[in-house]
Amino acid sequence: MAHTMQSIPPASDRNIAIHVTRAAIRQIKQGHPWLFDNSIHKQSHDGATGDLAVIFDHKRRFTAIGLYDPASPIRVKILHHGAPTTINTAFFVERLRFAAQKRQPLADDPQTNAYRLIHGENDGLPSLIIDRYAETLVIKLYSAAWFPHLDTILTVLDEIQPAERWILRLSRNVQAGETFGLSDGMALRGDVPETPIEFIENGLTFAADVVAGHKTGFFFDHRDNRVRVRQLANGRRVLDVFAYTGAFSVYAAAGGASAITSIDVSAPAGDAAADNFARNDLTVPHERITEDAFRALAQLASEGQQYDLVIVDPPSFAKRADETDRALIAYANLVQLVVPLVAPMGFLVIASCSSRVSADDFFATITNTAEAMGVTLLVQAKTTHAIDHPIGFAEGAYLKCLFASTIG
Repeated sequence: MAHTMQSIPPASDRNIAIHVTRAAIRQIKQGHPWLFDNSIHKQSHDGATGDLAVIFDHKRRFTAIGLYDPASPIRVKILHHGAPTTINTAFFVERLRFAAQKRQPLADDPQTNAYRLIHGENDGLPSLIIDRYAETLVIKLYSAAWFPHLDTILTVLDEIQPAERWILRLSRNVQAGETFGLSDGMALRGDVPETPIEFIENGLTFAADVVAGHKTGFFFDHRDNRVRVRQLANGRRVLDVFAYTGAFSVYAAAGGASAITSIDVSAPAGDAAADNFARNDLTVPHERITEDAFRALAQLASEGQQYDLVIVDPPSFAKRADETDRALIAYANLVQLVVPLVAPMGFLVIASCSSRVSADDFFATITNTAEAMGVTLLVQAKTTHAIDHPIGFAEGAYLKCLFASTIG
């Protein structure tokens, strides 16, 4: 590990003093983890990527400290709010240990050995994601500001969550800059796996492509929602839309579904879903449709197909605030397409993973659109994140999921 990190220059011992607008101070005092570049009206010097930046209010009082990222509009990723503190190895030990304690129920569960260990901003470590897949840890950086601190994080990680293998993942924006000889998908410990990494979740076996898969290879945030689907699935004909590698489909099959249709535009994702069925010795009839979801849904409706349980888990339709209205239109379009596919007294499960879309707006869009079609959705549950995806600030509450039965 040491020789891998030796090309990364250390963060400067000289902290950057930053003075910001009063509006930014109000946000920071509310626990917000981001300082945007347009909120800075004065700083002591330019500084380098990963340097520590100390934020002061208009009376020159310490307000927060974080990692400086000159290449990002989120100029400072805030690590600590409130009273002055020192950012050192002991600080990171405390942060990682506290995060691990939150996940202790998962760590103690013999039926699960994969979950999110560090959830970025929501665990007080902005732009840092660490996911556990059995004996493999995947460390994903969403900011180059972590490079000078990576060796420290890995040293601490070895104490908190020992593992046989570490895989480094880099977001696209990080890959576009200086990476100091590090690359997306490389092994920082152990070897680069040639096949997907197997793990178990609630007693079911899955595999994730931790080297090149989307995000880190799997989506842990829906763990509890998958359990609900398994409980609903017995004897039902199931449609899984935006199925990716088939996690919801596998849970439905394990719950006794009579037949499953999975839709995803990615053929490799569909192949991975079939592999996950095989890993669990599931023999439920499983149809794969490799097609754009909107087109596939329209085609199924034209054929008069109906399902007892329809699961819709689309990608984020709004990555920016100005995309919110368009996202709500997309959700409404989805409802118009899927409601005719839900059999009378069937169940609809539909989710949003966009933090830009509020839970109230999302749920209202779903129910109002269905109502306009003459279908009443009886809400059974409104759910959010699993425990390994804690919510630390407003934008951290991104996942919303509606479970409803239909009348009409």
